[in-house]
Amino acid sequence: MTQETANGSRQVAKTPRKTDEPLHSANRSTGHGPVADGALDHLGALASWRESDAPQDAPTLLADLRAIVAGFAVGAETCPIAPLGRGLINETFAVTTSAGRYVLQCVNQRVFPDPEQIMANLAVLGAHAAEQAGLRVPALIPARDGRPFLRTPAGELWRLMEFIPDAVTLDRLAGVEQARQVGLALGRFHRLTRDLEPTRLGVTLPGFHRTPDYLARHLELRAELPPRDGGESDCMAFIDARVGMVGVLEQALAAGLIPLRITHGDPKLDNILFHAAAGHALALIDLDTVQPGLIQHDLGDCLRSCCNRLGESAEGQRVYFDLAFCNAILTAYAQETRDFLGRGEVATIYDGIRLMPFELGLRFLNDHLEGDRYFRVTHRGQNLLKASVQFALVADIEARESDIRTLIDLAYQGGG
Repeated sequence: MTQETANGSRQVAKTPRKTDEPLHSANRSTGHGPVADGALDHLGALASWRESDAPQDAPTLLADLRAIVAGFAVGAETCPIAPLGRGLINETFAVTTSAGRYVLQCVNQRVFPDPEQIMANLAVLGAHAAEQAGLRVPALIPARDGRPFLRTPAGELWRLMEFIPDAVTLDRLAGVEQARQVGLALGRFHRLTRDLEPTRLGVTLPGFHRTPDYLARHLELRAELPPRDGGESDCMAFIDARVGMVGVLEQALAAGLIPLRITHGDPKLDNILFHAAAGHALALIDLDTVQPGLIQHDLGDCLRSCCNRLGESAEGQRVYFDLAFCNAILTAYAQETRDFLGRGEVATIYDGIRLMPFELGLRFLNDHLEGDRYFRVTHRGQNLLKASVQFALVADIEARESDIRTLIDLAYQGGG
């Protein structure tokens, strides 16, 4: 979702959609309960409103939103409030006050059933980040009762965050310098949290990145729904040939070869803010999945997102893993993490790079078999296509294994 910055560029204010927009999140709540003296009865309608085509009841709705903003310690008069972007999970609004600009969000409790855990995590992360340097974490504005969120009588959870000016997100990388900035951003996030004890944060999305669980669900679906076309059979054969790789990171964790650390959970390219003019990475956003996890998942997912130049729906084109972008990201990431990652963590980086597109392909295929119930699609078969694209990316990564392992070695030896 985008918002206009002071210089007219576009900034994306992120919501916690996972990898692709899920279908169930499109069911926006339109029956929000009372707030102060009003009711957000048509919040879904407001979310599609723009000043040029505001619904007749927009003034009432905006008054309700102003009442919510008044519950935060902004200490300024609220001026325009407008829907922000087209996100499908959290309701998001741009708030302008006489003191500055903010991002207002209502956390979707269908996706995140324990939003207070998210806010507790973000409060810990924000306090820790305030003592560090190198990467910006959007600050939470406290409510008037001192908590980092506001609860309405209807049980909704709202939060207010700082708006980061002069920042943009990228749809795709244009060159290796942007790739280098991606590696620096993720590396700085892991450096920032390296001394933050994982037990201080709770799990906000149970089961996320547990590849064996996705495989177990797939096998259940396969038993219930035999393949109906060649594309499904091809994907299933691809999975069958790689069952042995599914638990590699969990096994390394259980053996004590790699530790739990604080992870972002969804470090795709469009979750990184870049300075609109200078081009350097400013911040990682979409922090609702920050929780204890494995850095191999973070780095693998980041490389999956950035090094597949053709995207997730590359129909009729040869999918490939861009080694130049991979090298730039790995080298910059290692620059930030070389002094604290253990030998076992470095040794399993390739496993994460190979595993993450495999996991996403498995999730796409599972959703296809279940009737497209999670990921948003425009037509039947789109999730199957996306699964095949991810599996093609895995195959290309496997074909380039020697080169990728060499890049990892060079990065962590201080070369590259």
